[in-house]
Amino acid sequence: MPKAAPLDTADTAAAPLPLSYEAALVELETLVAQLESGQMPLDQLLTGYQRGAALLAFCRDKLKAVEDQIQVLDGGQLKPWSGA
Repeated sequence: MPKAAPLDTADTAAAPLPLSYEAALVELETLVAQLESGQMPLDQLLTGYQRGAALLAFCRDKLKAVEDQIQVLDGGQLKPWSGA
């Protein structure tokens, strides 16, 4: 797997959230890889953690919204995913 370019966490912490779930997930995966690498200075770790928490909340909100829509479409009963 290619090594991702480091994110500038000073800019990304205050950056607006991505427009899509997929973009947020890609950014979150990149950020997690950087955090786990152990190569970030302590102040960037905190900023990266904060950005990651914001991205995680964004992804959870998006998934919850989709789940709520599916529940409405299924007449109030959430049915098991059959996977296609």
